[in-house]
Amino acid sequence: MLRYFTSGESHGEALVGFLSGLPAGLRVEQAYLDRELWRRQQGYGRGGRMKIERDTAHVLSGVRHGLTIGSPIAILLENKDWKNWQEALPVETGDPAKHKRVASPRPGHADLAGALKYNFREARYVLERASARESAARVAIGGLAKLFLRELGIEVLSHVTAVGNASLGEKEISWEQIRGMWGRDEVLLNCADAEVEQRMKEEVDRVLKTGDSVGGVFEVVAHNAPPGLGTYAQWDERLDALLAAAVMSLQAVKAVEIGTGITAAASPGSAVHDEIGYGSESGFTGFTRTRNNAGGIEGGVSNGQDIRLRGYLKPISTLRRPLQSVDFATRETVKAAYERSDVCVVPAAGVAGEAMVALTLARCALEKFGGDSMQETLRNFQGYCQQLKNY
Repeated sequence: MLRYFTSGESHGEALVGFLSGLPAGLRVEQAYLDRELWRRQQGYGRGGRMKIERDTAHVLSGVRHGLTIGSPIAILLENKDWKNWQEALPVETGDPAKHKRVASPRPGHADLAGALKYNFREARYVLERASARESAARVAIGGLAKLFLRELGIEVLSHVTAVGNASLGEKEISWEQIRGMWGRDEVLLNCADAEVEQRMKEEVDRVLKTGDSVGGVFEVVAHNAPPGLGTYAQWDERLDALLAAAVMSLQAVKAVEIGTGITAAASPGSAVHDEIGYGSESGFTGFTRTRNNAGGIEGGVSNGQDIRLRGYLKPISTLRRPLQSVDFATRETVKAAYERSDVCVVPAAGVAGEAMVALTLARCALEKFGGDSMQETLRNFQGYCQQLKNY
């Protein structure tokens, strides 16, 4: 079974991502992992932290001579900002006078709820772990999952569909358009439509001038996923439930949509459900669809179409013009705490969303096809593909 978790704090010495369950013999490309981490750091509206960090994946275990060896993989990401925080956040007791308290909780952040839960008298330790900096470790191990899926012919990428009031609307972006953006040397807002992207930039500029922040929507697409991942047999094994939970777990994501789920709720069934056909086209013979409103998943099971889901990202809760809050110690009304932060992180959230989708699909694929080595997994997968062809 594929299992993973992360550790580390935003301003601590490092982040570490752990991944267990990948078969032996998977080729691990350092440049690919570093590219994924670079993509997460890009986007118009990022804060000063991204000028400090240059994330690279330092693989500590589970990979030798460029191949996975079947044992747990640990990846370390150095926090270069640690040098500025060593005295404020030492592992040992240190000097309490140098501790940097978060004296007033930020509305929309985990500050207050976390302090109440763990009985902290201020929110520094809550901020350190609840920060979206943690998602860098997920992107690193998600890169491994993407390399595994690539061996099965499955690719996972994202694009931005809305920032603030600037949106693609009902315009559908093809896989070829999304795939073509991956190699860009510069990422503005990762939107496939140049005109809409400029309007997105204007949205970021607007809130930047007023000390505010802006959210948006990213879409993750899993291309060439075979039918049969996930199951309707148990509620907690449904692919749509697993993907929704995985993407919802990302910092600041407040809603997840699969296919046209939101508009479907207000539409008649005849306009929602994807009609089924059968025929031969371009050398392919099999079941066909004229549209993909289901987002590639029906009854908790992938149906062979592209899996499409959207993450709805609220605006970042750290504002340069802070909202009203309360001082932890005095209970007096004050402005919420402010620390260096981003203004817009929608493109970066999309990359983190890719990682979570890839990790979920890799888990489901391994549960279905098994294998302790890549040779065994691919043999099982190819046998299943032949079964589909003979259906």
